Amino acid sequence: MEDLGNVGQRDESDLPRFGGIATFALLPRADQVERADVAVVGIPFDSGTSFRPGARFGPTHVREHSRQLHPYHAIHDTFPFRNQQVVDAGDFGVGPYDIGAAVDAIHAQARRLTLEGTRILALGGDHTIALPLLRAAAEVHGPLAVLHFDAHLDTWDVLHGASIWHGSPFRRAADEGLLDLEHCQHVGIRGGIYDPSELEDDRRAGFRIIRAEAFQDHSMQDLADRILQRLGSGPVYVSIDIDVLDPAQAPGTGTPEVGGITTREFFAVLRKLAGLNIVGGDVVEVAPAYDHAGVTGLAAAHTAWELLTLMGLTPANRSSTSESAVGP
Repeated sequence: MEDLGNVGQRDESDLPRFGGIATFALLPRADQVERADVAVVGIPFDSGTSFRPGARFGPTHVREHSRQLHPYHAIHDTFPFRNQQVVDAGDFGVGPYDIGAAVDAIHAQARRLTLEGTRILALGGDHTIALPLLRAAAEVHGPLAVLHFDAHLDTWDVLHGASIWHGSPFRRAADEGLLDLEHCQHVGIRGGIYDPSELEDDRRAGFRIIRAEAFQDHSMQDLADRILQRLGSGPVYVSIDIDVLDPAQAPGTGTPEVGGITTREFFAVLRKLAGLNIVGGDVVEVAPAYDHAGVTGLAAAHTAWELLTLMGLTPANRSSTSESAVGP
């Protein structure tokens, strides 16, 4: 098999996984390689949250709990860090006081990467960050199908005078023409609704809903098939709010909702989505102050790893996993 020459995880023969500074999954920094197919970036911003703050500390928490991630994915029979050059590009510089200015700063930094041909997997931060990331991805790929795992719709409009906040990124994205309105899908929805009109607004924004209750009424394969059929074959952006999981599985988040799905259910569906044309994504709303024993940090780190694996499962990469790569 062809050796793609990608730099993988740090060799732990001299320094164990629990030692040293934590990049995501102990991957190389962006300045340690010549190119990057995928950049993991932290976006420590939570000024758009409507309930409990603290997700600005999420990227560091997720990185720390990603030390245990390994190079081989047994379910997919692949080495995600050999198939593609994945790097940790550090944190975007973003201030906490002005949401509009922060969104512009995130967009500018994301745009630089995407125009270079690098796909982004962002660690949030609150869900506001999805809007500028969608802007950057759509500039390269055109209107995007969105796969959105969340307890909440996030297609609301103005709240407390703010049109851009963590409950509105997909409403604003639809307004700006960033979404493929025929191919967007929510999964895991169960949060509160103020009025039935919000569901109609959500449909106009291009989304269909798979509620959390569907996970007890349908097989994981049935749900995955529905998702794949809805998303189609075009470019897909995957946005994952960690509160899609039940608070028992992920307590460290700003707007927890009971009756959610389990990590086992979540990963069972994710692992059946191989073949999607994923051009970017995010894992958001991890708020460490409410976490216990790293439960949420671990769930988020493994979620990002699953998503990175899917991003590497292109037809070319499936046949190119090599026996020789840098790192374990």
